[in-house]
Amino acid sequence: MTIAVKERPASNVIDVPDHIDRQPVGAFQISLLLICAAVLFIDGFDTQAIGYVAPAVAHEWKLTRGALGPVFSAGLFGLMIGALVFGTIADRIGRKRIIVFSTAAFGIGTLLTVLVQDATWLMALRFLTGLGLGGAMPNAVALTSEFSPHRRRATMVMAMFAGFSIGAALGGLLAAALIPAYGWRSVFLVGGLGPLLLLPVLLYALPESIRYLALLGGRDREVAALLRHITPAMTVSEDVRFVVQEPKLTGLPVAHLFAERRAVTTLLLWVVFFMSLLDLYLLANWLPTVLNDLGVSVAAAAAIGAMLQVGGVAGTFTLGRFIDRFSFRALAVTYLGAAVAIAAIGLTSHSIASVTVAIFVAGFCIVGGQIASNALTATYYPTAIRSTGVGWALGIGRVGSIVGPLIGGMMLAHQIGAQSLFAIAAVPALIAMAAALLLVRVA
Repeated sequence: MTIAVKERPASNVIDVPDHIDRQPVGAFQISLLLICAAVLFIDGFDTQAIGYVAPAVAHEWKLTRGALGPVFSAGLFGLMIGALVFGTIADRIGRKRIIVFSTAAFGIGTLLTVLVQDATWLMALRFLTGLGLGGAMPNAVALTSEFSPHRRRATMVMAMFAGFSIGAALGGLLAAALIPAYGWRSVFLVGGLGPLLLLPVLLYALPESIRYLALLGGRDREVAALLRHITPAMTVSEDVRFVVQEPKLTGLPVAHLFAERRAVTTLLLWVVFFMSLLDLYLLANWLPTVLNDLGVSVAAAAAIGAMLQVGGVAGTFTLGRFIDRFSFRALAVTYLGAAVAIAAIGLTSHSIASVTVAIFVAGFCIVGGQIASNALTATYYPTAIRSTGVGWALGIGRVGSIVGPLIGGMMLAHQIGAQSLFAIAAVPALIAMAAALLLVRVA
């Protein structure tokens, strides 16, 4: 059911999105971007930590190389549930509350991982940690999007999301330094303390979404204060009211993802997310192990595997302007590049230098493409269902991220060679490219 927003006299009304769209990106938006990037930095570190420590865990507990597949997938299943549930809840109670709660949850879960002694407990804690990790991401995306002018929205969201890739890459470099000296548990100790130290900053410095407050109604004083942060010279009289020229939506938020001719676009976005995250997590979780099997040391395998996320950082900052300008066309070209680079990993696995370059380019395209997909999804959906739209796209994508590590584990268990493994892994990127091309026509 849709309830139209009541119109007010023009002299008493400020259209919040229109006002933001006419302003330059200022210090307040950059500060918000950095805070959300800090959340995703730690999110990325904690999400990828299990992949970097996997060879050391398997060695200590005498596990076969495919035995940790269920542990990988348990964490990703938690990420899926967290994205689906907390994205929808945030559209009801606000972005800030969910970001704070989720950060506390994954901090505590990661810290407790230091104490585990077997794969069963590790699997359980990775699931619980994943719930918090999954809740933080869609809301950080939505919050950054809602404070950004339309012409720079994809660039801002992608720059913020670079925090995830930087955290994931640093996780590999830090794991390479910590594991030989202090053991694999030290990686989770660092990953658990980080989000807990960030909580006071979130509580006092993170604003609620200005568009959410304006659409909610009755929060004009808070909206005015936030607008003055965006436009310091702005003066607002007491009788001014703030609106978002979008309908208020009632009923089940998920149903609105398929209403008003959004169904085809929603399904195609889900295909992109599913295939992209399948590839990303297959690579992120198994690259260190595959490299280690090829004769590279555990520390070196973690460092080389981190090039996937280093490439992702480069792709994020490079692709933002192209995504703002060319939208899904640029996304399709990016996934084509991802397919070529992923296949090249298997073809160059005999050379450390060549495989490092191939992994970097694969990260540039597959991580950059995934972050661009987040930005485009946040731009597509209206305020009332933005966190739901991003959350469900990420949640469906997490199904792919669960399947990816399982497929990787099965291929390794069946002794599939590196060339065949990475040739197969290139196929999902091609499917994502095809879905992006269709989105050019329908979105």
